[in-house]
Amino acid sequence: MKKILIANRGEIALRIMRSVREMGIKTVAIFSEADRNALFVRYADEAVCIGPPPSSQSYLQGDKIIEISKQLGVDGIHPGYGFLSENADFARKVKAAGITFIGPSAESMDMMGDKLSAKATAKKYNVPMIPGSEGAISDLKDAIKIAKEIGFPLLIKASAGGGGKGMRLVEKEDEIEEQMNLAVSEAISAFGNGAVFIERYASCPRHIEIQLLADNHGNCVYLFERECSIQRRHQKLIEEAPSSVLSPELRKKMGECAVDVAKACNYSGAGTVEFLLDDQMNFYFLEMNTRLQVEHPVSEMITGIDLVKEQIKVARNEKLNFTQDNLKINGHAIEVRVCAEDPLNNFLPDIGKLLVYKTPSGPGVRIDDGFEEGMDIPIYYDPMISKLIVHGKDRTEAIEKMLRAIDDYKIVGVETTLDFCKFVLKHNAFISGKFDTGFINNFFAPELLKSNAPEFIEIAALASSIIFQNKTQSINELPEQSFKKSNWKNKRLN
Repeated sequence: MKKILIANRGEIALRIMRSVREMGIKTVAIFSEADRNALFVRYADEAVCIGPPPSSQSYLQGDKIIEISKQLGVDGIHPGYGFLSENADFARKVKAAGITFIGPSAESMDMMGDKLSAKATAKKYNVPMIPGSEGAISDLKDAIKIAKEIGFPLLIKASAGGGGKGMRLVEKEDEIEEQMNLAVSEAISAFGNGAVFIERYASCPRHIEIQLLADNHGNCVYLFERECSIQRRHQKLIEEAPSSVLSPELRKKMGECAVDVAKACNYSGAGTVEFLLDDQMNFYFLEMNTRLQVEHPVSEMITGIDLVKEQIKVARNEKLNFTQDNLKINGHAIEVRVCAEDPLNNFLPDIGKLLVYKTPSGPGVRIDDGFEEGMDIPIYYDPMISKLIVHGKDRTEAIEKMLRAIDDYKIVGVETTLDFCKFVLKHNAFISGKFDTGFINNFFAPELLKSNAPEFIEIAALASSIIFQNKTQSINELPEQSFKKSNWKNKRLN
């Protein structure tokens, strides 16, 4: 390949371009009018405006992307993640146009893109499954019958779902009809597909995923696991590799199961198999993501393998140049997603201008971002600003390094998830490894962030009161008990 078009935007477009450039390959960026001045546009060798800001009029315009690729003599298209990355029809059209799609085949996407199809495919290899319905459920009587068989609580889930959309928790029988209707409605709105199914709700689960690489010559390896249990609204905020709870034996068993799933759909390229791990250390197949994951850097950090470069090599029909026995875990890596969201307001997006934007640095610190100081966070796309990744010799060092990096990260102009991530990393449940996907519900409340630095508020209030009551009175003359109430003298000011 001599020229690759990246059919994406932001930090992932820039991250892909860097690896592509290191391979001596030219890059083409497509961009919406909202991204005209974005870093990834300036970094590319060529850039073409694809349309107005809304993704439906720009980054999701598959036919237009293919036409631009043909006009510019592009050899391959890398879809990144999101947008068209798991669109089987787009992959087919790219192939029909004589261009290489840097990802799995459309047939593999079809098999794994629908959760019901994925479960049926994985079941052929005896991959453990969460008890639930065999197929889509549309009849309320059938839903109630299955619910009674598997027990409550249970989940009603969209077959074509993702990111928590079309997913409803049901705790008792009289909630089934309402929650089923809501799940179907959400699924139709988000995915154009109202098919839903039922499965048992796993209590206190951990979210563990296995990174895979497969070539077109029958070779498939797993690059160990990522722990992705710190989530809000079923979307990940902190990921680490390896998990703090997997034994070598369980790691091997889950890895081999993930490889079986890949073989079941004749997979090639980079992909991820997701599992739920219960409190008894039983694991169950959840789904397969047929693309690069947002959290792929932590797997790169512990293995030393550039997953984007491997994707391109596989797309060029090269064999993997390493085996499972060659792969070893080196140290520990943690990634936090720095999102323009307000943790004090239910993690709602907080759009604005980056008045100050200073990133951390140092040994073992990596930033995947797409912004610089003075840029606006567009309202049209995901509010993620960057991914902050660290690598240490062990988990303790990685946590310490991440806390330092968060303190060094300066963002003014929008609220971000940095303080929340710091709260998590310092929490005993996280440090001990005794946490699950319910971390936010179990341990987090907005007022806990508000109390991080009360000293300044108390000092300011005390000073104002003093001035108001007696402008001539010196602070030094105040009785000692005035300070004991706030205890501010005994606290370190940060």
